[in-house]
Amino acid sequence: MVEEESVRVVRCGGSELNFRRAVFSADSKYIFCVSGDFVKVHSTATEECVHILQGHRNLVTGIQLNPNNHLQLYSCSFDGTIKLWDYIDGILIKTFIVGHKLHAIFTLACAEDSVFVIINKEKPDVFQLVSVKLPKSSSQEIEAKELSFVLDYINQSPKCIAFGNEGEYVAAVRDFYLSVYFFKKKTTSRFTLSSSKNKKHAKNNFTCVACHPKEDCIATGHKDGKIRLWRNFDDDKKYTYTCLHWHHDMVMDLAFSVTGTSLLSGGRESVLVEWRDATEKNKEFLPRLGATIEHISVSPAGDLFCTSHSDNKIIIIHRNLEASAVIQGLVKDSSISTGLMIDPRTKALVLNGKPGHLQFYSLQHDKQLYNLDIIQQEYINDYGLIQIELTKAAFGCYGNWLATVEKRQEKETELDLQMKLWMYNKKTQGFVLNTKINMPHEDHITAVCFCNAEKFENPTLVTASKDGHFKVWILTDDSDIYKKAVGWTCDFVGSYHKYQATNCCFSEDGSLLAVSFEEIVTIWDSETWELKCTFCQRAGNIRHLCFGRLTCSKYLLGATENGILCCWNLLSCALEWSAKLNIRVMEPDPHSENIAAISQSSVGSDLFVFKPSEPRPLYIQKNISREEVQWGVFVLRDVPESFTSEAYQWLNRSQFYFLTKSQSLLTFSTKSPEEKLTPTSKQLLAEESLPTTPFYFILGKHREQQDEKINEALESERVQLPLTENIPAISELLHTPAHVLPSASFLCSKFVNSLLLSKETKSEEIPEDVDMEEEKESDDSDEENDFTEKTQDTNDTDLGEDIIHQLSKSEEKELRKFRKVDYSWLTVL
Repeated sequence: MVEEESVRVVRCGGSELNFRRAVFSADSKYIFCVSGDFVKVHSTATEECVHILQGHRNLVTGIQLNPNNHLQLYSCSFDGTIKLWDYIDGILIKTFIVGHKLHAIFTLACAEDSVFVIINKEKPDVFQLVSVKLPKSSSQEIEAKELSFVLDYINQSPKCIAFGNEGEYVAAVRDFYLSVYFFKKKTTSRFTLSSSKNKKHAKNNFTCVACHPKEDCIATGHKDGKIRLWRNFDDDKKYTYTCLHWHHDMVMDLAFSVTGTSLLSGGRESVLVEWRDATEKNKEFLPRLGATIEHISVSPAGDLFCTSHSDNKIIIIHRNLEASAVIQGLVKDSSISTGLMIDPRTKALVLNGKPGHLQFYSLQHDKQLYNLDIIQQEYINDYGLIQIELTKAAFGCYGNWLATVEKRQEKETELDLQMKLWMYNKKTQGFVLNTKINMPHEDHITAVCFCNAEKFENPTLVTASKDGHFKVWILTDDSDIYKKAVGWTCDFVGSYHKYQATNCCFSEDGSLLAVSFEEIVTIWDSETWELKCTFCQRAGNIRHLCFGRLTCSKYLLGATENGILCCWNLLSCALEWSAKLNIRVMEPDPHSENIAAISQSSVGSDLFVFKPSEPRPLYIQKNISREEVQWGVFVLRDVPESFTSEAYQWLNRSQFYFLTKSQSLLTFSTKSPEEKLTPTSKQLLAEESLPTTPFYFILGKHREQQDEKINEALESERVQLPLTENIPAISELLHTPAHVLPSASFLCSKFVNSLLLSKETKSEEIPEDVDMEEEKESDDSDEENDFTEKTQDTNDTDLGEDIIHQLSKSEEKELRKFRKVDYSWLTVL
């Protein structure tokens, strides 16, 4: 049973991995990246998430390795704290409470007991770089209030601050100014570029800065695509700079290699440029990285680079400019016009991905499974170019079919629509294009839905459009003269008084189709396509439309733009009830009668869960998000919950996910975020794969078996094995840290002897067998009789004791004779 207080709204993955620069571990085995309120630890070899460091109560804004201990990691957050982590074990070591809203963190090897952070001053757009002294204390939470001012009038982005020449100075850029602060001299040099537009309207704005690790050289990136290398900047009059220019748009980030022999740059061209020896001639390129490069990082060992991209992706790159791994998060598209869908086969979340693609995202593992290219055209990143947009998508027939709609419109009168139907191919384990329909409607398509009722053998698709029509598409097998190929054709076209069709949906059994025409809802018979009845409340255009499920299948729900939620009874063809709610999201649970509705208010978004049979909500939660919630979807749980309270029973079988305007994916959870993001299937698989051995009873939990015979067999096995709870050898082996244990050879004899059976149980039967052998062998020689007496003496000893008996030479001779004796005559008896 789960306590009611444990239900809360949590981030469920999909957060921005490209918010800040990623950081490598000292041995390049791990890469760290901020992800919302967490820090994720990924393996650079397998791309898998090894740990999720959780503890911050707000957005994590910076991470840095501890220069004095490379197995530790610093992180800072908007919650005003700096945390120190042991990233190998995923343990929080210390929390330093600074009190200010922290925007970035920097560490230096020469500053042992202090770090540098960016804080916000009194005005919202004024930021300072300050040094924070981290006091030494044994307590886990320490106040760090001792701040020292370093630089003023800086940019809040950590890309605009860099420390150079082993911490001798710090460079900061903002607008048209470069500031360099020297720690030893405690002086600041400032350099200004011309702000006037000249030479083809070039812009001199600073965008990023990087410092040479060993020399006095500063590299700055600019809005016009130029890179300037500054030298002799310790003198305001003798300073010089040289220009490197390849990027046609702004330079997004810069980074020097560990030795300083190369400079890396990236921007909107999706190309990583390596300037060797910082010269114009020696350039190397890694092109076609897929999206704008926002951050560049270099590993401390110098063998790996990584780039963070605008599509929420991190690419790990070898020193020879070969991509080796990709860590892909939830792609943040400009608009999620397809909504949230669940793939019936993979149970993945499906929505708009990178331009022209559908992304399949695993909610359980918090990573992207794959992209499906719908538009199948090369994307050109140009602001003035009119792109083809993927606007609608829907799954049907248990994932066998996928319908997509794409549009391109340069002018109001020039609309190009295309609908594609994709069939799932079992051999290729993917979707293959089956039918392409040009201009299925004369105006924008507003809704697409499949009839997924079991009784319908022939797949059916309905599209609604602003042209005032809805069309029914069916699958036919007459697409060629041999009737060996199937394709989709239009079977019926419906309209209602030339009103625009805005929504459509099928009932659970597929017998009825509901289509909304602005303020009016029409009900159609799916067999004859006859209009059965209409509903009209004159409360505004219908924004959302859905049927009830299971016992509430006789109800139809509609949410209007004027903030009215209506429930109609299909048997009486009358309004059952209505409520005044500004519904933005209305999603039925396909596995229960429950419907989740999210309303928008001036404060935030509120959730209402109800059944159509009664207007009283089962569950209400205010302010689930301060932002506007745009989409929601129910997902069937792998393992059902056990809520007994009526208010929380809607969470037992299904889980509700919702997406905010800033594309944050949230859900209602009863577990900690760490447990939520860890693949439970791997945990279960590990438990089930434990063999039935003594280690199984030491380390593993006893698996419950429903079959009584298996239970009895397990019980009989357990009788033969000793109880392992109170054995000192095992407790010593399991509870002592591995690095202080003695060698395995020393522990082996003690551990094996602790598992042996004692004399009191089975060893009592052994002397009887020996006596029988003595009777049978009474006619043998005296030497053999003497040997049997000795073997009987050894059997009388306690097997549980740790006694090592040394054999004499005479005993070894007798043992060899005993091995040579032929006992084959016993088989005749």
